[in-house]
Amino acid sequence: MTSARTAFKTWKKTTGNERSNYLEKVVHLMREKMTQLAETITKENGKPLKQATNEVNSAINYLKWYAEEAKRIYGDTIPASHLDKHLMVIRQPVGICAAITPWTFPMSMITRKIAPAIAAGCTVVLKPALETPLSAIMVFECFHKAGLPKGVVNLVIGPAEEIGQEMTSNHDVRKISFIGIRDTQL
Repeated sequence: MTSARTAFKTWKKTTGNERSNYLEKVVHLMREKMTQLAETITKENGKPLKQATNEVNSAINYLKWYAEEAKRIYGDTIPASHLDKHLMVIRQPVGICAAITPWTFPMSMITRKIAPAIAAGCTVVLKPALETPLSAIMVFECFHKAGLPKGVVNLVIGPAEEIGQEMTSNHDVRKISFIGIRDTQL
């Protein structure tokens, strides 16, 4: 969390256009590695290659969508009940977003969680499913090759219970996104 907390201090000040440009670079890198990314999904979770390729396309589409949305994080002006009052909503990044993703869609769920957070100016700590760590590592390689500043996206791999405990109890974490089921036999 320390790396994400430190990065948030400067990342939150980047412009929507800057954040959009980083996301577009990740889109480009993932398109270049499309075959390798899809093959990794297939090897890790057994998804047929065509479905894995579709998933990589879905992951790229999430990035593309939020690259555009990063430029449009507008506030709102709300009609006031009195003539001498003005009401405005200003959207601001909240801080560190923690995310836990499933093995069933190891790449598209990663970008579905990371892209909106960093588009909004937040930093992310992500824990992928233990069954699909290579898919996550490959996506994070694209984020790093795109030049995102250190600590904006952070990958943690390990025991779900320990990492989940840290994510839910750490006061620096302002949002949590979780997809998965609890195995009651553990």
